[in-house]
Amino acid sequence: MLRVALPNKGQLAEPARAMLREAGYLRSSAARDLVVHDPDNDVEFFFLRPKDIATYVGSGTLDAGITGRDMLLDSGADAEEMVALGFAESTFRLAAPVGAVRATGDLAGLRIATSYPGLLAEFLAREGIDARVVRLDGAVENAVALGVADAIADVVDTGTTLRQAGLETVGEPILRSEALVVRRRGAPEDQAVETFVRRLHGVMVARAYVLVDYDIRTDALEQACLITPGIESPTVSPLHDPAWVAVRAMVPLREVHAVMDELFELGARGILVTDIHACRL
Repeated sequence: MLRVALPNKGQLAEPARAMLREAGYLRSSAARDLVVHDPDNDVEFFFLRPKDIATYVGSGTLDAGITGRDMLLDSGADAEEMVALGFAESTFRLAAPVGAVRATGDLAGLRIATSYPGLLAEFLAREGIDARVVRLDGAVENAVALGVADAIADVVDTGTTLRQAGLETVGEPILRSEALVVRRRGAPEDQAVETFVRRLHGVMVARAYVLVDYDIRTDALEQACLITPGIESPTVSPLHDPAWVAVRAMVPLREVHAVMDELFELGARGILVTDIHACRL
């Protein structure tokens, strides 16, 4: 049986559940479940603190897990990234009171509060900055106002919370993070893990593409295929009128309206767009 760790809270939790449902898992689970057995897929899911997931996976207790890149690297666990999942994107950044710190080099000798001490310590060592790491659990935005730090290092999404605390970001992001599937480093190949990852990859592709169907005159077919090349090649089917054919191709969702405009200008008609719910490529 495959044993997988999932986040039980935070910005990772609900998107991870949604992706797994689209992949055919967790069909009978509830939001408060701590353990879910999925007999149809022979998988057992454990809902854990997101920061603990890499530790469980790295120890070999669980076969795989979904967590953030920031949490994986901060943990120091013997786990590695298998595939990025494209949600819960954020940056890990330094911040200080407005106007107090102009560049990262100005952090020398300061106290920096964070709930990601591993990430921060690695950055400071890499940059040769001698600063004191103040470890806190949870939100750290008020650490400066409460006098326990001179600056902070934290995961930033929109930056609204920082501005509300009178802080501004310093320098470039230390790390760009997103949700990942992680696995113990050096673990042997496992068909169950590969199937799990393949299903998630299918969901990502299904979300990123749509099917476009249209009719086009045969003398414009080659130009149309350049607009909609598909994954391998578009599907072309004859119509009752031999001067026309029907074409079907996968098109990136973000480009679909521009593609429809180009096809219409070329003379295509009956242009239809259909969502893809699942796929394997």
